[in-house]
Amino acid sequence: MTGVTLTLTGLVRRYGAVAAVAGVDLTVGDGETVALLGPSGCGKSTLLRLVAGLEPPDAGRITLGGHDLTGVPAERRGVGMVFQDFALFPHLSVRDNVAFGLVEQGVTGDAREARVAALLERMGLGAEADRRPDQLSGGQQQRVALARALAPEPDLLLLDEPLSNLDRTLKAELLGFLADLLADARVRAIYVTHDQEEAFTVGDRVAVMRGGLIQQVGTPQALATQPGDAWTAGFLGVREVLPDAVVRMLGLPGPTLLRVDTLTPDDAGTAFTVTSVRRVGEAVQLGLQHDDWGVELAWRGHAREFVGGIPEAGREVRMRVPDDAWVPLETQA
Repeated sequence: MTGVTLTLTGLVRRYGAVAAVAGVDLTVGDGETVALLGPSGCGKSTLLRLVAGLEPPDAGRITLGGHDLTGVPAERRGVGMVFQDFALFPHLSVRDNVAFGLVEQGVTGDAREARVAALLERMGLGAEADRRPDQLSGGQQQRVALARALAPEPDLLLLDEPLSNLDRTLKAELLGFLADLLADARVRAIYVTHDQEEAFTVGDRVAVMRGGLIQQVGTPQALATQPGDAWTAGFLGVREVLPDAVVRMLGLPGPTLLRVDTLTPDDAGTAFTVTSVRRVGEAVQLGLQHDDWGVELAWRGHAREFVGGIPEAGREVRMRVPDDAWVPLETQA
């Protein structure tokens, strides 16, 4: 089903007096991956279960291209799922695990074999086709789970913390592979994670969730440079939020983020002290400290921007701070 959008409107899911999902609006375009990022207990996995049809919402609608899926059983939604525990069939071979959804669809013969073979090759698992899941590494098992979910060519792919059970080395290895795979597959996908690196690597857009609500949605770049409120900035580790005392000193109306990416070297600009210098080829990263602002800035740019050469740690450097460098943040406790 190409060219259509998944739309979540006012989704609510309550457990007693607690609203795990408290009125979520979200869209996922054709071929887009939206990473759902938030701390434990924020409702992101519950939201995924609502979309999958594994739980019914207490309010709201789920539509795909105008077709209402809200009351449609899970097995008829055209959804593929990848879980953190892989959920492979232990008694089936890798080949038969991947073929499972195709068998359910009634795909037979050469068409099924070709689809399975192509996916195993894409996953680098061609030589493992006859092995059982317990004979594979964790990374290989997760690739089998991905292949099984993609085999029936689902209208929507849902991934619930798919890398959380892997060790750091395997996770780093699989993350780039997964991002490339989702980009190549061009399937609508929602990727749930509490890990910012995963969300920013995999997601075309990232939806930050808190307390059952979507706090902010944007591209990774937009979220990193313009978080919409103080909580989101803190959660994302954005350090350039000015302390309250500095905000008052500068006469700013409330919590404010300083967009470091807008600063440029300028002999007539504001004075900073260089606290660290890191060079990678022509690129340079400077740690900058302003005596009165009480926040260290991480500025990135090019060595050629400094006419007299890159300043050393401990030296003064002057930067132009444009008016649009100050981004007001909502005060959400």
